[in-house]
Amino acid sequence: MIRLPSNHAAITAPLVASSTHFPGILIGRSLLDGRPFHLSPVLTDDKILPATNSLALGGLGSGKSTTAKVRADREILHHGHQVVVIDSFGENNTGEWGALTRSRGGQVIKAGDFTLNPCSNLFPSEVREELIRSLIAAVEPGALTHQATYALQHALNHPKATSLNGLVDALVLPEPGRWPTAKLTEWGVGAAIALSRYTDGSLRGLFDGQDASLPPTDLPILSFDFSNLDRNSPAIPSLMAAISCWAEHVWLRQSTAPHRHLVLEEAWQILLSPATSELIQRLLKNSRKAGLSLDVVMHTLSDLGDGKAQDLARLCEVAHVGRLNPEEAGIVGALLGLPAWAIQEIPNLDPGQAVWKVGPHYVDFIQTVLSDEEARLTDTSSRRRQAQQALAEQNTALTLTKETEEEEEENSAGDDHGGNLAEPTEQDTSGQEGDWGWDMPPNVIDTRHRDVIQVAKQGRCGEAAELAAIGERQDITTHGINSDQAISWLSTRAKVADLCGSPDTAAQLRATVARMGKEVDWWASETDKSDASTSPDWHHGPQPPAPSPHPDHNEQPARGRRTWPYVAAVAALAITTVGVWQTAEDDKHDQEQKERQEKAAAYKGRSGAAIDIDNVDADVVARWNRDGDRVIVELRSYFDEDAKYLRLDAAGKSAFSTREDDWYPKAPEIVVPIKDPLADVTIRIAIGGKTWKEGSRATSRTIRLSPTGIAYDAETGKKLPSDL
Repeated sequence: MIRLPSNHAAITAPLVASSTHFPGILIGRSLLDGRPFHLSPVLTDDKILPATNSLALGGLGSGKSTTAKVRADREILHHGHQVVVIDSFGENNTGEWGALTRSRGGQVIKAGDFTLNPCSNLFPSEVREELIRSLIAAVEPGALTHQATYALQHALNHPKATSLNGLVDALVLPEPGRWPTAKLTEWGVGAAIALSRYTDGSLRGLFDGQDASLPPTDLPILSFDFSNLDRNSPAIPSLMAAISCWAEHVWLRQSTAPHRHLVLEEAWQILLSPATSELIQRLLKNSRKAGLSLDVVMHTLSDLGDGKAQDLARLCEVAHVGRLNPEEAGIVGALLGLPAWAIQEIPNLDPGQAVWKVGPHYVDFIQTVLSDEEARLTDTSSRRRQAQQALAEQNTALTLTKETEEEEEENSAGDDHGGNLAEPTEQDTSGQEGDWGWDMPPNVIDTRHRDVIQVAKQGRCGEAAELAAIGERQDITTHGINSDQAISWLSTRAKVADLCGSPDTAAQLRATVARMGKEVDWWASETDKSDASTSPDWHHGPQPPAPSPHPDHNEQPARGRRTWPYVAAVAALAITTVGVWQTAEDDKHDQEQKERQEKAAAYKGRSGAAIDIDNVDADVVARWNRDGDRVIVELRSYFDEDAKYLRLDAAGKSAFSTREDDWYPKAPEIVVPIKDPLADVTIRIAIGGKTWKEGSRATSRTIRLSPTGIAYDAETGKKLPSDL
């Protein structure tokens, strides 16, 4: 079992890009420093991720498919993405993605329950030819000679070629054309034999119907379920070839979603086929301009052999690797360029944990975090749990039977003594461990944090870090990744880092807590706290009120005028006024706290707006650094021919650039220091367009950029369009 986070791990993993923060959906939490891990590749700067494709690897039970399903589900819910899944594995002849697909209003299409007509007029002519060529290559790769290709093109123009059966007839009995019919028949016989696998052979019923309907293109998720097919059947790459053509030429053209995902579950079956691997390679290379992400899920790269299919893995800019054996971990690590410290830990990963590599440099250990609903929708181990439950019930039945027999024996023994049972002695009532006559009360005081601090004070830093990691993982599982219980371990680990001589690590952990909007006093520095408060406030029970001093009965009160009614009235009025003021202040504070927590939950660390000033199209982009002490703002006009002057002003800092020698102005950039990482940043932008002259005043505009990713016009408060 991997023991992260710890100070030792932070030292042995120096290549983690600790200052990098990605925009997008929440996936889980880093096991190195405890911060939340967000990632939506399509929202990430293309300088970091030129493409948005991903590769998920891991052994059985490692959690790779669960993570893939959670990512797809959250992209659908939060960003309106569309997903098409090629699902070829599951339980009880049902695909893994079925439950999730139905819950999101999608559709599951099972192989054998539908017929896709590759000769349909709904496909453009060039798509029909490409699709049929792919079907031939899937079963008979050597059948597509130059002559066979010409014969196929000729047959597709035949009036009967409206279905696969008609196309086979047109290949066998061609109409006269530029070449004699005898030649056309000779050239087309190989293609006709290959297509006969779909009309008369084992693949009959998949492509040989006259039905011209196509799958819908407007659903949030569509799952093609191949789980009832033989995993080695040529039907899988054949169906994949058909669906790839449909996705590329129909779905992508008709879909109105901001981004699309094509998920290949158990992708080794698809990538091993030469015909479909070429299709996938083309989709990978064209994914950026097509607005598509290919999300490939499989066990390990060794399933692909040493051919071209393994090279496709290098085209994926995002990779997450779950538990693998040491040999496989070495192969995968070498191909993906993982550092040695990450490869070494891959065999020790728990379910749901993975090494994530994003772009060329970012590497981290991430624990995927699920809600209860997500756990139910992504569950793929019901059979195993049923077997475990059956075994547990069997053991329980045996135990009850044994207890009943022992009770009968005791009753028989009591009857032999005349029915009078001996009183239990003091030794009898002690019992053995676990044999209590009542339930043990819950442990209402959590001493884990205090124990960790005490171990660190004794100089056993490695042991303290290990105990903190165990406690954090338990609370994440029990209470959730954003719970106070889980986040409190960041404070404890910061104190351990202070005690063990790592102030930089401590400061980084406290900054993480601050960015999450947890304004509680348990993460204050050790110098501001007493030893009695080493554990979070929510671990302590209610404290008794301080005793009020008793008056000295021997002391006589002084006699005076009877002013107490007036004093009481004034005091009551003051108390009422203070109460009203305090209630208003409390309501205001609660509202501010609520707004801050909502802002922290929506925190992306990036904001941008598309603007038009002086007829120049430009983007202003702000990025918050991980330490939360500065924001980098950049103004881009790209290659707008009218852009002559660009300027940024904020917090007393300025940057500008002008067009020189017909070169477009460079993007000015400023670094704005901040104190509150959740506060908006106000920027003044000035742009000179086509008529701007040097020395003249440029048109300006003031914009407010929020770390939640939203930008506003600072004067009107109107939300601005995003730059993405």
